[in-house]
Amino acid sequence: MEINEILRRLTIEEKAALVAGTDFMFTNPVPRLHIPSLRMSDGPHGLRVQIEGGDNGVTASEPATSFPTAATVASSWEPENAQKMGAAIGKEAHKYGIHVVLGPGANIKRNPLAGRNFEYFSEDPYLAGKMAAAEVKGIQNEGVGVSVKHFALNNAENFRFMGNSVADERAIREVYLKVFEMVVKEADPATMMCAYNAINGEYCSQNKWLLTDVLRKEWGFDGLVMTDWGAMHDRVKSLKAGLDLEMPGDTAICRKWILYGVKDGSLAMEVLDEAVKNVLILVETYARSHPDDCDFEANDRLACKIAEDSAVLLKNDGVLPLDEKEKLFVCGDLFEKMRYQGAGSSMINPTKLTTPKDAFDAMGVRYTYARGYAENSTSTNGALLREALEGAKKHQKVLVFAGLTDYVESEGCDRENMRLPENQLALIDALINAGKQVIVVLFGGSPVELPFAERVSAILNLYLPGQSGGRACANLLFGKANPAGRLAE
Repeated sequence: MEINEILRRLTIEEKAALVAGTDFMFTNPVPRLHIPSLRMSDGPHGLRVQIEGGDNGVTASEPATSFPTAATVASSWEPENAQKMGAAIGKEAHKYGIHVVLGPGANIKRNPLAGRNFEYFSEDPYLAGKMAAAEVKGIQNEGVGVSVKHFALNNAENFRFMGNSVADERAIREVYLKVFEMVVKEADPATMMCAYNAINGEYCSQNKWLLTDVLRKEWGFDGLVMTDWGAMHDRVKSLKAGLDLEMPGDTAICRKWILYGVKDGSLAMEVLDEAVKNVLILVETYARSHPDDCDFEANDRLACKIAEDSAVLLKNDGVLPLDEKEKLFVCGDLFEKMRYQGAGSSMINPTKLTTPKDAFDAMGVRYTYARGYAENSTSTNGALLREALEGAKKHQKVLVFAGLTDYVESEGCDRENMRLPENQLALIDALINAGKQVIVVLFGGSPVELPFAERVSAILNLYLPGQSGGRACANLLFGKANPAGRLAE
């Protein structure tokens, strides 16, 4: 049945249902006209497929490959890595019947304290645009749609639901919109996701200048525009502005606004039909099944390779690479509890997890280990610190695993400062003061202050390297892979 014929046969109530989601990650079906549901899933660097519907967090999601986050992948400066990752995510979407992946995140990093920076590529529009476009191509070449987010000027987590991004048009176009323009023109994304915030006083979900004048008329975007989850304000105004799909939907008042708006003439049926049409085209294009061609083992190897390509060697006085045969002293809770992904809606239930400890053990590396600090705290634990100093006495070289933990960096809030947790700084300072040759391995999604940089022998930054980060880390430390990444911010 042609879309215009479907539009003619749909009731007003069915149209109101089609432009809203249901059960957190689905679009509404219309069974009598054989219109199926579309299923969506987070996220930008791997799937978070909810098992029982609704939002059950990471613990109730299907196993999926946890790839390096965007902040990591961008440090490879290699769009091919983003495209390969996208293709792998697309094939995992085949396995779970996902039609649209919510990602990539393409926002510009305006402030290094922004809590969600790990999910974005760069502060540079060109690099971010190239990497995001490549990931979009990788996913959509597998017949799975994307939703590029968060459109636009979404650069802070604090007050993100009511923030107002104030900027002049030149800055908006040259910095904040450039990445999205590149993605639209180079990769033709299926959908765009509007951000929570306002731009110069008008919320993105009802910003006609953003969604229609720029996105559709200037850039030629012909796909669907959806809200971020809960970004809706005025449903009628949003439809007039070019916002098609409200997510997660199931909002009774928005349905009423649509029905009343058509009835009293404040919402033209042609405007509603345009949004319905965009939903129907998305369903027609992507609501189909694919053979299960997912290879988790291959994806795990790919995640490792991307992590290796993206690692940045910030300093090396010649101490690296290490010799597998020498006995090492290792400390830092992140050695066993590696932080490999960001905290928030993009958290993934990994198919497997290889920590640095796992990788060292698999390689047969001889080492003595002490925690030195607790990763779930920022306060110095005197007993743990003394244990590390005692264990280090018989060794000249010391490997310290450090970085930002979920307790100081997460979606939903911005960081208070750029410092590493105090307990980690205390450990590193104590080892330096003891005359040790200190090698620091860093994890985390954003830049950090390194007050010890001049006094340590080496610093290897892995950002958030995904589920195979431990294997990548070991390969890099022992010279089996080359840390050729460069900072993307």
